Amino acid sequence: MVGTVLDDPSRAIPTSQPQQPDNGSVNCTYFDSGACGSCTLIKTPYGQQLADKDKRARSLVAADTWLAPVPGGLDHFRTKVKLVAGGTPDVPTLGIIGQDLSHCPIVDTRILALLPPLKDFIATARLVPYDIPTRRGELKNVILTVSPAGELMVRFVLRSTESLPRLRKHLPTLLAAAPAIRVVTANLLPEHKAVVEGAEEIVLTQADSLRIDFAGRSLHLLPRSFVQTNTAVAARLYERGAAWVDESAPASVWDLYCGVGGFALHATAQGREVTGVEVSPDAVASAHRSAAEAGVAAAFIAADATEWARAQDAPPDVVIVNPPRRGIGAELASWLEGSGVRRVLYSSCNVHSLAADLAWVPSLRPVRAQVFDMFPHTSHFETLVLLQRSA
Repeated sequence: MVGTVLDDPSRAIPTSQPQQPDNGSVNCTYFDSGACGSCTLIKTPYGQQLADKDKRARSLVAADTWLAPVPGGLDHFRTKVKLVAGGTPDVPTLGIIGQDLSHCPIVDTRILALLPPLKDFIATARLVPYDIPTRRGELKNVILTVSPAGELMVRFVLRSTESLPRLRKHLPTLLAAAPAIRVVTANLLPEHKAVVEGAEEIVLTQADSLRIDFAGRSLHLLPRSFVQTNTAVAARLYERGAAWVDESAPASVWDLYCGVGGFALHATAQGREVTGVEVSPDAVASAHRSAAEAGVAAAFIAADATEWARAQDAPPDVVIVNPPRRGIGAELASWLEGSGVRRVLYSSCNVHSLAADLAWVPSLRPVRAQVFDMFPHTSHFETLVLLQRSA
């Protein structure tokens, strides 16, 4: 039976809280005009959105105890955006195909403030926006990330190196106009296909990483490393995960699909062996840098999570899994079931694949769970579940 909702004061998270849910909604002219439909729930009062997400998660995951959901904020909560370049070099647009989104109400205000000088720079450097029907032009996308401290990473996704000399030449003008920019790169995506970025990254500034500060830990984000798009909620998620790990005082922890090491770095402790596994070499490099700066003992390995886990001689005391939307799948779930590991933390951005994976691990009982609304105004959310092996 699905457990009751509980907000346990003994497990309070000692950080600044995202805006509390209310029955407000966001005024978005792009949605009202039909120009952008990405935020499908933006007209639904936010308190109702959060309650509906919590209800859906509890209907699919039969945890003994559900903690109250963590709200994600009503507006200006998105700290990373991927914008399509359009228009002309003289009058460029940044948003989605066919629509400039310079006043998007969910984007962090520090990113919105960067858009005018970015457009001026695109015009000055003559970065021709890529035209999909004709397959002409150079600038495909602009990917922007802001840290809690207000520093920015700017990534220009280009079709080729043709515009690189102009980009380099005029970059000082952009940096003077927007001194909060720390990292600028050119990402090369020569293929005509429906992806946001390519495999090659050229760093154009002295700094090559953006520091994302959470309570107690800092993560160094290299350009091609994944980071959550809602930093405030990500901080709550990592801290909750660390608190649940610490409850059993484990000697060893694995963080599978560790990304840039968010869970792993928050789970470190004196005498504890922490290992993160991630297929992306860039993310592993980011995690190594963060661990070294923090002076914590954590090892990070670039490998397939399932293959690596199956190749080990014995399981750790705790396994953390934070897979992509497809979930961990039957192979890794079956390994967890037969491994004998006592506790598993599963962080999922797709509650349906989470529920499917849990069916493969009947010996691991969901004892505690919580919704983290990483994506307000959409149907998506993050769910953290603590699994414990039955006696």
